[in-house]
Amino acid sequence: MSQKPTSKNMPPKTETADLPETIDLQDFLKLEGLVDTGGEAKFRVQSGEVKLNGLTETRRRKKLHRGDVVEIHGASHTVDW
Repeated sequence: MSQKPTSKNMPPKTETADLPETIDLQDFLKLEGLVDTGGEAKFRVQSGEVKLNGLTETRRRKKLHRGDVVEIHGASHTVDW
């Protein structure tokens, strides 16, 4: 008979274990409140209004990593969670 997992026999969770390694550019824009909707994120990215690490980025599904810098509306936002 297998033992049911309990907090006593499971390894401790770390906060970073539950966090994703990457985030899509459009999701970052929404999460940070830089755009109101996914449609607006799509428009802003595909029209060339967003820069990633100093370069114009037009791929809304571009994977961002910790430390990346996103520029929109004349302001810079660092990916950090």
